[in-house]
Amino acid sequence: MKNILIICQARYGSTRLPGKVLKKILDKPLLWYVIKRLELVKTPNKIIIATSTSNENKPIIDFAKSLNIYNFAGSEEDVLDRYYQTAKKFNGDVLVRITSDCPLIDPAIIDHALEIFLSGDYDYVSNGEERKETYPDGFDIEIFSFEALKIAWKEAKWQSEREHVTPYIRKNNKFTKKYFENDEDLSNFRLTVDTKEDFELISIIIDKFYDRLEKFTMKEVIDFLRENPDLLKINEQYKRNEGYTKSLREDKLINNEKIFLKNKKGT
Repeated sequence: MKNILIICQARYGSTRLPGKVLKKILDKPLLWYVIKRLELVKTPNKIIIATSTSNENKPIIDFAKSLNIYNFAGSEEDVLDRYYQTAKKFNGDVLVRITSDCPLIDPAIIDHALEIFLSGDYDYVSNGEERKETYPDGFDIEIFSFEALKIAWKEAKWQSEREHVTPYIRKNNKFTKKYFENDEDLSNFRLTVDTKEDFELISIIIDKFYDRLEKFTMKEVIDFLRENPDLLKINEQYKRNEGYTKSLREDKLINNEKIFLKNKKGT
């Protein structure tokens, strides 16, 4: 049986909303909601919070320990290396990538993605093909093999390839990839947490569904927002994937030289 790891990346520092992962909604940190939703995934797995060695992230490690959740501290900026070292330590075969700013993540979609991955001969499965997303921002799922991650870790050089974990896999034809779409295009819904406006919207949604934390679905969230369209105005000014777009711009600023990081010899 394959060892499935759900690796949730989390860090305390945030340019737009510092400390967001431990910022509280109804007396519970944002990260608590992410973990509780991930615990509902039915496919056997191990949840790991992957943060960095920066001292400011110690509260994240302490919080994970308080919930008896595995944790790992690695590189702050080279998140690809952080994922690789996490997967290596916990002997992962299949890796599910989730970010800590997605507290509404639907466990049923993760199970569906795992079913696709485990039943096919794929290196990478996701519900968010670049420029063709159909799921709301905040419901993004990526699954990839340890072997694919290892190749990316060895070969990726661009900053955008190291900060965001999977770009090297997504853009290389050497990997077998599968993307699945939602029945309806819901990509205009922003349900992630990166700004104070995002946090305000998510707080309202969690308050609505708090008593059904183990049961509410993506569809129910979308139905609630459609019944209350004014809520969508709270964070409508922000675009999807702004962090990755910023990294791509920075790549161009170094005159196309792949000099961001060199892999450590002997590791």
